Amino acid sequence: MRSNIHPALLPALACLCCASPATAQKATQQVAMKIDVVSWGETIPGLSIKSGKTGAPVTALAFRYSKPVTYAGPNILEISRNSATAPAAPAAAAAPAAAEAPADPEVPATPATPATPATPAAPDPAATADTAALLNAAIAAKRKDNPNLVALALLPSDSSHVTVLLAPAASGTYLAYVIDDDPSKLPFGRMRIHNLSPHYIAMRCNGNLLSKLHSKEAVVVEPKNQEVIYEMAYQKDGEWVEQENNIATVRADEQAQLIVLQSDASFFASNDGSHSGFLQTVVLRRSKKDFGTLAELDSAAKSAIVARNQAQEDAMERKMHKKPAAPKSPKTSQ
Repeated sequence: MRSNIHPALLPALACLCCASPATAQKATQQVAMKIDVVSWGETIPGLSIKSGKTGAPVTALAFRYSKPVTYAGPNILEISRNSATAPAAPAAAAAPAAAEAPADPEVPATPATPATPATPAAPDPAATADTAALLNAAIAAKRKDNPNLVALALLPSDSSHVTVLLAPAASGTYLAYVIDDDPSKLPFGRMRIHNLSPHYIAMRCNGNLLSKLHSKEAVVVEPKNQEVIYEMAYQKDGEWVEQENNIATVRADEQAQLIVLQSDASFFASNDGSHSGFLQTVVLRRSKKDFGTLAELDSAAKSAIVARNQAQEDAMERKMHKKPAAPKSPKTSQ
């Protein structure tokens, strides 16, 4: 099966999972961005993201944005949970592994209108199922230093805003899927479709754009008159099954993320507890004003934030290991 891990991410993952802490530290980069944490299932209270010397409290709402956290630190993000809010025995992984796509899949039964996509496919999310699983496997070792650690996420180094989607895994941990929401990656007035289900799906948008997405793939579509009229089908047991026909509104000053997944979370349950549809869809929306000031900073300002945070970490490391500071250059007399 094709791997979705971006080649640039492999050294950091390999060092984190296999190498010594010193080597892993060299592989990490310092980043600065806004981060939204969203729950794939029930709301998760009592989370914390370490940024600089302090921890920023976070509540991951069920498929909804909360107030974003301003983050400056390593590109391997650590999310912890207060021991008082941790469940005794959480359910095991609710996010199924990606299924192998058929070698020669067929298109849905309804005829497609040949067309050239209006916009190119979006790049793979920063953390795919493969990277999320590798990072999740590294949590056990890192819990020796932080027993409350519940998730690790690999952040893109060139983004100003990301969403971290937490899917329940084993032993109270979470798989972290990272969605790059930087306006340069997803312009306002556009919608990105993510297939986070384990099934091969086909999407026809506004009647003439047919996109076939394997698990963990994404595509950006352009609305017409601020609407995306979409038809979705999924492949099961070699047959295409129509899932739904629907309309998603996308205003000119907002980003929209249409996420396709398979979940038994109560978020999707009706009053009698039943779940309608084989797959589920949810739309995350963020307006331009919600991005805050960090997205508007130039590269020099972001570099200053990163440098300041790195200096704080270096100072803490010298203090912990009693490492002497670098000698100052002698002053020359005038």
